[in-house]
Amino acid sequence: MCEEKDNVTDRDLAAEAATGDIESFMTLARKYQQRIHGMIFGMTRNLQDADDLTQETFLAAFRSIRGFRSQSAFYTWIYRIAVNLTLNHLKKTKREKDRAEFRETMVVPGERRDSALCPETGATRKVLHHLLEEAVNSLALPYKAAFTLVVNQEMSHAEAARILGCSENTVSWRMHKARKMLQARLKSIGEM
Repeated sequence: MCEEKDNVTDRDLAAEAATGDIESFMTLARKYQQRIHGMIFGMTRNLQDADDLTQETFLAAFRSIRGFRSQSAFYTWIYRIAVNLTLNHLKKTKREKDRAEFRETMVVPGERRDSALCPETGATRKVLHHLLEEAVNSLALPYKAAFTLVVNQEMSHAEAARILGCSENTVSWRMHKARKMLQARLKSIGEM
């Protein structure tokens, strides 16, 4: 039966799951579990929280699958559930831990590219990485969520907008503001 489900679209599986077909829902869960878990871990930086919130996401989706409207993709719908649960968790517990590594290569002002072979440079990069993680953690949740989806999950602004339930322009604005805030925070740390 599982082999038959592999060729069925998400929309078809969601429609079958809405009628009580648990196997259809499990097929969808298996398909998106790792991506959901990775996104949640990127926001919480805590493996136990990511495990728990992933499970909570799929339980919430299963309970509300009858309310799923095929106007959006199942992927977008399940990501929105995951993001909302994660944001609520972060707000409630006020635990905002270390962030995933910023994907852009950072060069310290005055540092030459060939100094990457120098041990001091490795230590400098670790310190900068830690400072960047702290700066990202200091962002307000709307900016942090947009930043996580776009930078860590490598989503387009349009994909992030669908998941966050806002416009693409709002995501672009949040990314612009997040970068400005990160620059200001890192600049102020550098002036200490």
